[in-house]
Amino acid sequence: MHTPSLFAAMLLAAATLAHADDHGRRVAPNPSYVKECSDCHVAFPVQMLTAASWSRLMGKLPRHFGSDASLDPATTSELTSWLTTNAGTPGKRATENPPEDRITRSAWFVRKHDEVAAGTWQRPAIKSAANCAACHPRAADGNYNERDIRIPK
Repeated sequence: MHTPSLFAAMLLAAATLAHADDHGRRVAPNPSYVKECSDCHVAFPVQMLTAASWSRLMGKLPRHFGSDASLDPATTSELTSWLTTNAGTPGKRATENPPEDRITRSAWFVRKHDEVAAGTWQRPAIKSAANCAACHPRAADGNYNERDIRIPK
């Protein structure tokens, strides 16, 4: 028979492992990353891209998917270092460098969203596959749990 505290610990461990299996290891968010990137989109979990992809993205901030996302050199250096240090590795979420270094074109993303019809991404409340928060209301907290998905009409 399990004691209540042992049972609670086992539940917490199982929940943590389940989250880690689906979304990679937890990495404490970098405040500068959250501040700078969340102005335009959710600050994506760092494990979603490899170090090489993050490095290329950070090197092209003046031409960041049609926007000028330039940062001062010190912030660019800080974020590049943090992103590449904590990036996904083969076998963990980021198994390849997706086309154009787009998370939404990665094999993982495509597989996880294969049931979403192409027209769904065009809905006014969604606008694009990169707008995670449209369907994942807790995306800003790093929570992409499938039980919480709400696809806007």
